[in-house]
Amino acid sequence: MKYYLLKAIVTYLCQNTRKIKFIKRISNNTIIIEFNNKEFTYFDMTKGKSLIYKRKESLKAKKDFNAPFDVILQKRFNNSIIENIELYNNDKVINIKVNSSSSYKKLTTILQLEFTGKHTNIIILDENRVVLEALRHIDEFASSRVVKVGTKLEEIPKVDIVFKEQEVENIEEKLYAIYEELEKKNLENYRKQKITQISKKLKKLEKIVKTLPLKENLEKESQELYNNGNLILNNLYKIKPYQKSLLTDDFSGNEVEIILDNKIPASRYANELFKKAKRLKQKANNIKIEKGNLEEKIDFLNRMINNLQKAVSIDEMEFLVPKKQKNQTKTKKSQHFESFFFEGYKIMLGTSERENIFLLHNAKASDFWFHLKDRPSSHVIVQNSKKTLPESVIIKAATICAQFSTDFSGTYEVDYTQRRNVKIQNGANVLYNPYTTINIKI
Repeated sequence: MKYYLLKAIVTYLCQNTRKIKFIKRISNNTIIIEFNNKEFTYFDMTKGKSLIYKRKESLKAKKDFNAPFDVILQKRFNNSIIENIELYNNDKVINIKVNSSSSYKKLTTILQLEFTGKHTNIIILDENRVVLEALRHIDEFASSRVVKVGTKLEEIPKVDIVFKEQEVENIEEKLYAIYEELEKKNLENYRKQKITQISKKLKKLEKIVKTLPLKENLEKESQELYNNGNLILNNLYKIKPYQKSLLTDDFSGNEVEIILDNKIPASRYANELFKKAKRLKQKANNIKIEKGNLEEKIDFLNRMINNLQKAVSIDEMEFLVPKKQKNQTKTKKSQHFESFFFEGYKIMLGTSERENIFLLHNAKASDFWFHLKDRPSSHVIVQNSKKTLPESVIIKAATICAQFSTDFSGTYEVDYTQRRNVKIQNGANVLYNPYTTINIKI
């Protein structure tokens, strides 16, 4: 972070803060400090990318941090009175010196925030500058400057650099702008990552579709094998043991040569040809279904990419394409639908007629069903055991229904009701009553 920004931030904090009400680590490298009351400031101490920023909505902790560093951090700084805030040694280091009362005595503690590139760190010091804890411990084998609990912290070696000075008109606005710029960059990087992930799946499916054999070719090959089998049976009396081929007339009177397997009897080989012909005919009959299923999946992935491109937050993208949990074993997908999880509710989406039918037949009476009003769409089921759903879940399920049923932005009406009110007519065609309609903008 730039020296002139750190200088402006220190001046701002000196003028506007009197106490630290709350402090906590919310990610591996980020702490949040609540100065005074409801004045939240974030310190991201990532190596080489350290930042200080503010945001309009509070950022939730990704997990609970309970390392010794976190215990000391909260014990020493929660509800503490700020004695002094300064740029230490006129370097890119902020010192926040506080006083707090324990059951025994008054404690003085220094929070040293070092914005020093790859050596960025948070160090907790006592009044004699002895290290109490640190975000990153550094031993004598890693650096000439040791950061070790119980040892006095050495000064950062001075570098002969003249820091650029620059006026900052409104540092508070700048802190909000820093976060907005960071979020925009993170959002685009995350979007690119998720779209790349989906695009790989999409290309794989498109390649499979292109390599699928044509139904006509399979039927033609099947008929040829069937005819050859019959010709062999009709000419069994002519075929000698170990004969390699049969020269005869086909059923149209044209001369043909049929290659034989001279290792097995001709009659057995004819039966093998019949079996192959049958398998090819079955494959020809199923190839249309297989192609249809693949095309439906391709359509779903294209809509997923479209929705990722429209997403306005990382949380929204994370909902659409969740991260795989660590140590999660790879299992073959056995479910007949797409699923999402929101506020503890499982939302199931049918991406084809086959999946819609499966959802209709397997949903419980208390589950909620969603569908675009008066037009074809995906069916959405929300698993539920109560009479009602939270409004936020209703909006999310209806949004998913609209997002994956159309390729165009706009406002759409979505009907929803409990599954017990939905009567199946034919396939995925249904009648339903009573129901509620909600307007969703996508």
